[in-house]
Amino acid sequence: MSKLIAQMSMSLDGFIADPADDVGPLFDWYGSGEESYTFPDSRWTATLTPASARHLRAGIARVGALVCGRRLFDLTKGWGGRHTIDVPVFVVTHRVPDDWPHPEAPFTFVTDGIESAIAQAKTRAGDKNVAIASASIAQQCLNAGLLDEICVDLAPVLLGKGIPFFTNLADSPVLLDNPEVVQGDRVTHLTYRVLR
Repeated sequence: MSKLIAQMSMSLDGFIADPADDVGPLFDWYGSGEESYTFPDSRWTATLTPASARHLRAGIARVGALVCGRRLFDLTKGWGGRHTIDVPVFVVTHRVPDDWPHPEAPFTFVTDGIESAIAQAKTRAGDKNVAIASASIAQQCLNAGLLDEICVDLAPVLLGKGIPFFTNLADSPVLLDNPEVVQGDRVTHLTYRVLR
């Protein structure tokens, strides 16, 4: 059965980027091992520990679509028309970009809200999972009771300030199940089921 999953690399103090949107040491684990991993978009590679490689490979294989916000889409310049995990991307936005240079890319701009974006992504993903790639979208999904799992790639760093993974939650506390834990190098992979 398809699940809606939010996954981010995060600092120990809860940030997914510094105030300038730089991820810095949060992504160090992508180069902390000896096992080479090529992402579905082969422009991207990583060298991971065997445990992190297995975790990443299995997680990506289960994703059939991705939902992000317009802010992340703009920051990444739309990943050059192809997301690193090479699945259809649904961008939640108030306005469709006028100058999107990749009209053939599998990107859908959704202007009628988060629920519509999730429904379209689930239809496209079929039996596979839908990944959430933006903190604000993850927060909105939690507030709407749509999120099934939270996956945190916990980096051993304190950023002190920056962009928090979770804030502005309408109904807190949000209870999570005990985590599944995979230990890598420069990262601990934690997967939590959201309790309803």
